[in-house]
Amino acid sequence: MAISGKTTVCGVIGDPIEHTLSPIIHNAAFESLKIDYIFLAFKVRAGEVENAMSGIRALNVHGLNVTMPHKNAVVKYLDQIDPTAKTIASVNTILNKDGRLLGFNTDGVGALNALEQNGVKPRGKKVLLLGAGGAAKAIAYTLSQEADHLVILNRTTKQASDLADLLKQKFNKKINAGVLSPTVIKDNLVDANVLINATSVGMKPNANQTPIEPEWLKPDLAVMDIVYNPIETKLAKDAKALGATVVSGVEMLIYQGAASFEIWTACKAPVEVMRKAALNHLLKV
Repeated sequence: MAISGKTTVCGVIGDPIEHTLSPIIHNAAFESLKIDYIFLAFKVRAGEVENAMSGIRALNVHGLNVTMPHKNAVVKYLDQIDPTAKTIASVNTILNKDGRLLGFNTDGVGALNALEQNGVKPRGKKVLLLGAGGAAKAIAYTLSQEADHLVILNRTTKQASDLADLLKQKFNKKINAGVLSPTVIKDNLVDANVLINATSVGMKPNANQTPIEPEWLKPDLAVMDIVYNPIETKLAKDAKALGATVVSGVEMLIYQGAASFEIWTACKAPVEVMRKAALNHLLKV
């Protein structure tokens, strides 16, 4: 990849940022399509978001991904945000269009595409979502428009209730909230069609943990765990052992990244290239 004064710069901001796979998948995509872009990771500490946004304008950085803990904080420094990001007050993608910063959230569409491209159709189904912060908000926003019944469970019940109330008002759909406890999870799994773990339970170095007891799972349940490191979480292994349909967190990572890529470049994202780059890296870790 030759870099010159004409090279378009994109990146990701967050803290911590060392673990991010975004440079790996996006640089692989840029190189695959032979477009003169480069993607970098920028560590931005809490309290420095406003300065970072000023820097984006000053340095003419073309596009950004935004990861934790800045998805909410960046909103007030942007010139325009899309309906999803506006409703949930969370941005994970920024486009610098002639000095105007436009905010988007691709987590929800990334989750939906990951499910649908792996044969899981949430429309008309009951979806059980574990978690109500970070990416979970965007997933809830998108799936509340698809599912017949969405249940959001979170350790902090108020966070889940506030999100459910917001989405019910906007879409007039059947959306419930509750506490993320073993009893409530078990009860809701009885008639659930799709389970999405949007918590960090099962992430390395705690790869032996799972939010779901294996005996609560069933073969006709579709399970997506948005944790992508390890590639196959304990929840995914338990579900696969029962014959359930399993969607890896790598899939959501790729499809939300693909949506961001298309916002920045107006080119169709090379999904297979991005997937291969992510998996090759994760298999080495």
